[in-house]
Amino acid sequence: MDFLGKINCLRLVRHATPGAYLDGGELGEILLPRRYVPAKAVPGDSLEVFVYRDSEDRLVATTEVPLAVVGDFACLKVISVHCQIGAFLDWGLSKDLLLPFREQISPLSPGQSVMVYVHLDSKTDRIVATARLKRHLSKAHPSYQAGQPVNLVIVDKTPLGYNALVEREHMGLLFANNISSSLEVGQQLKGFVRAVHPDGKIDLNLDASGYKRVAPLADQIIEALKQNGGRLPFDDNSSPESIREKFSVSKKAFKQALGGLYKARRIKFLNPGIELIGGKP
Repeated sequence: MDFLGKINCLRLVRHATPGAYLDGGELGEILLPRRYVPAKAVPGDSLEVFVYRDSEDRLVATTEVPLAVVGDFACLKVISVHCQIGAFLDWGLSKDLLLPFREQISPLSPGQSVMVYVHLDSKTDRIVATARLKRHLSKAHPSYQAGQPVNLVIVDKTPLGYNALVEREHMGLLFANNISSSLEVGQQLKGFVRAVHPDGKIDLNLDASGYKRVAPLADQIIEALKQNGGRLPFDDNSSPESIREKFSVSKKAFKQALGGLYKARRIKFLNPGIELIGGKP
């Protein structure tokens, strides 16, 4: 059943009182409830729909677009918690997504965000979520190189730091002592591989290490100064959040780059802010 939990293009077969029926192939006709039927749709038209099961286990379609489909990792918000079933998540559809208790790592509360993987339950063939992400990651040994830039998604906070999805294929760890500000579950950001261990565990940084980090950042600061008339409202006292928003690096890396530029007599400190030595470009 390849199209269950996916967005598909299905042919409209006929109109009826409940809505429109779409061609589901061997599974027969699938109802698209009337409130989702486009006003000018006629039999023979192909409609882009998402297919799932309703509360009575019937296949139904919707033109609503979910925040995640089967096979996706996603950060979703808890809408409610049923004491016997599990947590219900907002995934962009009128019908919430179930995260069963057995698929949770820790207790959840309404309003909380959680990273999940969306899949088909092997027993019920229903679309459900799981917070047990590792079983759905790549089984191949990570082939990343130290210093390699990667895309990260924050999964959760641990005593050591933050677990993060690496390219949505592997799990890595950002150590707390290398992070200057708190991170949020579901936050997407750029990072760097610090090391890949023989057992496949991945250590991560938010910045490249050593000269590879400082030199390009120094060039970036000089370029930003030139584009802003030789001055910037950033210095050693700027907040970690404002630095990361502007330069996509940690405050520690930013201070190292400023120190190098100051020693090289390329900038001076205005308290607050910095200025390109030599005045306006």
